[in-house]
Amino acid sequence: MAKKVTIRKKHIVMYIGSLNKGGAERVMCNLAEYFYSIGYRVTLATTYLSDDEYELPHAAWKVLESEAENAVKVLNPDEKVRYVDLKGGEPMGIGRVFTALMPYEKGNRAQNFHRRIQKLTNAWERLKPDLILSFLGKNNVMALQSAISLGIPVVVSVRATPSEEYASFGLKASMKVLFPAAAGVVVQTNGAMEFFGPLIKSKCKVLPNAINEEFIAHEVVPFEDRKKVIVSVGRLDENKNQKLVINAFSYFVKKHPDYRLMIYGDGPTRELLTKLCGKLDILDETGKGADGKATFMGSVDRIADRISDAEIFVLTSKTEGMPNALIEAMSLGLCCISTDCPCGGPADLIQNGRNGILIPMDSDVKMATNIFNTLERLAEDPAVARRMGGAALEVREKYNPDRVNEMWREYFEELM
Repeated sequence: MAKKVTIRKKHIVMYIGSLNKGGAERVMCNLAEYFYSIGYRVTLATTYLSDDEYELPHAAWKVLESEAENAVKVLNPDEKVRYVDLKGGEPMGIGRVFTALMPYEKGNRAQNFHRRIQKLTNAWERLKPDLILSFLGKNNVMALQSAISLGIPVVVSVRATPSEEYASFGLKASMKVLFPAAAGVVVQTNGAMEFFGPLIKSKCKVLPNAINEEFIAHEVVPFEDRKKVIVSVGRLDENKNQKLVINAFSYFVKKHPDYRLMIYGDGPTRELLTKLCGKLDILDETGKGADGKATFMGSVDRIADRISDAEIFVLTSKTEGMPNALIEAMSLGLCCISTDCPCGGPADLIQNGRNGILIPMDSDVKMATNIFNTLERLAEDPAVARRMGGAALEVREKYNPDRVNEMWREYFEELM
């Protein structure tokens, strides 16, 4: 009788702080689902369990409301206890491990650092992956330091402007020492690659974000059927700088009162932005999207359904890697306006005047004025907006998930 041969699946561990609803987290979740779908074993290693996470269709774990049989104690980012059944989801699905130090494991600051590294090392030894993929600043440094003695290839990915991710002296020094030991360094733009010295640059690979399947599958609304709506999508924080579009809109609606501004997302500057809208007398307190008003829509699911029939999308960030929200708006045929911010993600997507408008980086007052002037031009000449929205649809091919995921697969196969 012939001996049964078992073919071992290649195993990729993907490491990030949590699966909180953010751009980097969504990319990692999409990659996890893709590699799982083509036959890889995939494990997500996160420090924390966020209270607002992306849901993976093939997750092997299940979040529990309270302690129960098979419950494992984990921490959320505020270090409050949460409960997970690590085998309560899909059998043989995408695995999950948690690496936060529990309260009883903590010591002083120096001890905690070494214990975090050791906890990661223990996890890698137990999981025995063929490759580790890490996302974002400190995680990248810790992934390299914890795996350096194990002979496991580590790919680190810088998801934003490198000078922002490695702003502190300590992180920047650690990056310079440890990145040369990486199997690869993934960046999203050519501009990001220029940040690094020759040794690290030689290990860099530019891999863009793919468009979420939700947007690829969505119908494109003809321009003549679109509503007079301007949308902004993203976390409400200082970097996203939504006050630019709010100030521009407050002047724009004086001449075009039939337009609305819909702001999607949540975050620490929401209260300040709400007060600004109130001060400018453009706050929609009904939540229904009143003409001439700005409405805060909060963090919502199925964003493609919400914005697909809008005319204009505006991104006002101070820095961006490869902005998911901009790619997605372009894939729906919106006419897109974006700051030309470092490290060049918007400029990689938009050919100024052909498939969107880039606003040069300047003072907030000048940028808001430029956005106002651009909105005026588009409202008064809809043919321009229609033409640019149509050209923007080309991103559907260039950043198609099948194409981008295949780039990741080929890259990982080379390294493994």
